[in-house]
Amino acid sequence: MVSIFFVKMVFMCKKAIIVGASSGIGESLAKIMSAKGYILGLTGRRVDLLEALAGELPEKAVVQVMDVSKVLDAEEQFSNLIQNLGKVDLVIIAAGTGQQNLELESALEVETINTNVIGFTIIAGMAFNHFKNNQKGHLVGISSIMALRGSSDAPAYSASKAYISNYMQGLRVKAFKEKLDVTITDIRPGFVDTAMAKGDGLFWVSSPEKAALQIFDAIEAGKSCAYITKRWRLIAWFLKVLPESLYRKL
Repeated sequence: MVSIFFVKMVFMCKKAIIVGASSGIGESLAKIMSAKGYILGLTGRRVDLLEALAGELPEKAVVQVMDVSKVLDAEEQFSNLIQNLGKVDLVIIAAGTGQQNLELESALEVETINTNVIGFTIIAGMAFNHFKNNQKGHLVGISSIMALRGSSDAPAYSASKAYISNYMQGLRVKAFKEKLDVTITDIRPGFVDTAMAKGDGLFWVSSPEKAALQIFDAIEAGKSCAYITKRWRLIAWFLKVLPESLYRKL
């Protein structure tokens, strides 16, 4: 009986921040992780959605409004959240945006870059340094299967996801060279039924709940990279080996 209580207390002491928890994958992950005993910091742009989510969770959750594209504000807000929570074990960056942009409208491209590149970089760097100071931690970034090849429909989106994957690889190597106990996980989803899943011809579309379950399993396993859902590994292999002369005809 004592050992069961001790194990429960250990899990309850785990603390994680989910950046972009107000909907989609981030929201589903929050529900799974709270049920597993995590104390959570939840960020997003919609305070009403965050507070509603926090009210549903079985464990404590701290809400912090944050728009990662507003860099100076996001830095301060992320720092405040860490101070409120104390030592954080895990940071998941699920915030992201992207749209089809056939006309290459500059406003849409800039919005994607500000969120997926600049915003991601700021939060990832702050999380890494937090883990470095504490000598342990786990950083998770939500990239995409589209990180593997450029998209003619959404060039900024695919490029920004490639940036996320490469940035996390750089942090993984940095952690190894500095002998840090810091795990870096690159999550590469295929199509998930969220607001960003747009366009014709979508296939193998996963629910956010199913995607979140597989993401949580990958996090718990400490994987460096995981395709979500698992069948998307086949598409990843295909995209990697397909010659550009054929890829441009797709």
